[in-house]
Amino acid sequence: MKSESTRYWLWRSAGVCVVLRDRIMLDHRLDLWRHSPTGLEWGYTGTGPAQTALAILADFLEDDERAVRLHQTFKFALIAPMPTEGGEITGVRIKEFLREAEMERVTGATG
Repeated sequence: MKSESTRYWLWRSAGVCVVLRDRIMLDHRLDLWRHSPTGLEWGYTGTGPAQTALAILADFLEDDERAVRLHQTFKFALIAPMPTEGGEITGVRIKEFLREAEMERVTGATG
């Protein structure tokens, strides 16, 4: 798992959505799930944001199975609310999300 100091930048370049970590463009991880073969997105709850959520979680967790299991919840929590122009997601925020998701799984809470 990556550290709390990890940062993901989501931005648009010439109409294409890009997610970077440490100046490296993330792999879309179509090998895990083909939500959106046409690219990443954010700011709503569709297939592009699902692919973005999966790409970020797979990179951060370094655990493909866990990333697949959690990526839809991650999409609703952090990717869908992202402003259209993009923004930043920190490792601190991802770890907070993971703690909340684990607590919901253990307690059966739905929100």
